[in-house]
Amino acid sequence: MSVRAILTDIEGTTSSISFVKEVLFPYADQEMAPFLRRHWDTPEVIEQIQAARADSGEALADADSAATLLRRWIAEDRKITALKALQGMIWRAGYENGDYRAHVYPDAAQQLRHWHNQGHELYVYSSGSIAAQQLFFGYSEAGDLTPLFSGYFDTTSGAKQDPDSYRRIRADIGLDAGNIVFLSDIEGELDAAGEAGLATILLDREDAIADSRHPRVTSFDAIEL
Repeated sequence: MSVRAILTDIEGTTSSISFVKEVLFPYADQEMAPFLRRHWDTPEVIEQIQAARADSGEALADADSAATLLRRWIAEDRKITALKALQGMIWRAGYENGDYRAHVYPDAAQQLRHWHNQGHELYVYSSGSIAAQQLFFGYSEAGDLTPLFSGYFDTTSGAKQDPDSYRRIRADIGLDAGNIVFLSDIEGELDAAGEAGLATILLDREDAIADSRHPRVTSFDAIEL
């Protein structure tokens, strides 16, 4: 590979899935209704509720009915942009209050810093909103990692198992597809990225995948660019 840019997933790749599932999702579920009641008339919330109405076909006439729908989407792990945006707003308060810090694997933090120092461009592509990604890396257990990244991508670029999403991201980054490597723990995402021409590496942290179509490592420090 002639890698000039690294595009990385978050959950299961740079960070544990359990942090999102056991800390962030329950926090957003618990705080959704109180948050919507407090901020129902603010422009940023109005925008996302309008989008949720369009996605669901429901009236969502008040904060409680909207919270019921959004909490159901959380339980179903739906990848809906309006939900992700509202979760990001709630998580910001949790980070700023010091209720938690985002988990990042030490090997990932170390290697991301190393690649940045070598002059590689670093990007994130996650189903979480761009705002949530920035919070995640800004309030991580490894400190503020946001200065390492050149950009962030979320579901506004498309679904993570759709090759066209990676074509859009490649165009936004402005490099040939072969100069970008995508890191993920999900083979379906890597298949889509590979179809779009990106180089790919599977993060198999549990060392559980015996055979893969993609180069496989168990930690960031095993990645050779």
